[in-house]
Amino acid sequence: MVFPAGHACCRTRPRGFTIVELLVTVAILAILVGLLLPAISQARTQAKLSRSTTNLRNLGVAHAAYAAMHNDRQLTFVVDAIASYGTSACNAYTHYANQVGGHPNLVLGWGPPLDQPTEPYVLWRYALDGSVHSHECWAGNPITLSGSFTRLFGQFRFGHQTKSFSPFLNGRYYDPVYFAPKDAFLYDIVKEGFESPAEFPMIEADDGTEGSVLFTSSYCLSPAAMYNPDAFAYDPDTDATYTEPWSMPAGLRCPSASQTLYPSLKTHMLEHAWLQNTNGPPCNPTFTGLGALAGCEPYYFNHAWQSEPVTLFYDGHVEPVGVRACMQADGRHREQTGYGLWSRDTPLGENGYLIDAGYDQAATSFHILTVDGIRGRDVVSR
Repeated sequence: MVFPAGHACCRTRPRGFTIVELLVTVAILAILVGLLLPAISQARTQAKLSRSTTNLRNLGVAHAAYAAMHNDRQLTFVVDAIASYGTSACNAYTHYANQVGGHPNLVLGWGPPLDQPTEPYVLWRYALDGSVHSHECWAGNPITLSGSFTRLFGQFRFGHQTKSFSPFLNGRYYDPVYFAPKDAFLYDIVKEGFESPAEFPMIEADDGTEGSVLFTSSYCLSPAAMYNPDAFAYDPDTDATYTEPWSMPAGLRCPSASQTLYPSLKTHMLEHAWLQNTNGPPCNPTFTGLGALAGCEPYYFNHAWQSEPVTLFYDGHVEPVGVRACMQADGRHREQTGYGLWSRDTPLGENGYLIDAGYDQAATSFHILTVDGIRGRDVVSR
């Protein structure tokens, strides 16, 4: 039988999704999202790790360029004989100024006065020329090993951002090469300075210090390697692994890079905060008060067993270094020789680099207090 056009038997009714089909589709999408999100997160984490590795590799190239221009010297901030002018940083620079003339300052760069971006630039610096006595006590040392400075500040935290070194990169104090992407809290604060035309754009602190906080690099130098190697040398007669540098006429003479005995085992720079394999809170409750990053000073690289800071070695290679592995190496060395790979004989004692502020039972001060300084080693194998 032939039906006329438009008859009901020739029309099809539009068909939608059934509830079962919709649920199946949603379930498939949920599974895909569940599979993709961890992969995306892992890719982002790996990208940040790669960025930090690249930053340190570029810093290593800059250190090599500095050494080539300065007869193999490491990055140096003080005159070789400064320790012969006093018994501490708090008086040596003043005596030097009186006897010789103003010591070179730690110059941060040219930039506008605070809160006055349209005013003529001024030269920001930390004075070691005797003009600002308070600067000398902490900025005149590679690291402050005594006194009331709760976070043991010094040149090792920010010296590579100053004009002594920054021209070997791009001449700016705030630049992405100095900051690790995983150092998110600090990165968010300083990123406004990345696009500034000033060498040193003063970034106002938001922790009540009214701009007095100096935001330092995510990476730090090895302060032990910045002293005369004799300061951290092992003395077989006394079993001591530390001699007060200010008691030695050349105690603060920064050694040349070629004095490294184990360039593939001695750390040069590393991520200062605990950034890799983190599972603790972002803020260290031990660190409070003025000077902390808006009350959120992080745990440091040596504050957790699973921490693996990305590290630049003196031979130029970059790799993560595990705190657990460094502790094990230190323990083996103590059993074999009677002393460890890092010094317990500084004024900091067994607590070393703020070990008591750690997240867990991690107990090491590798990189910071390396026995024998630049001639020592922080790991025993690769």
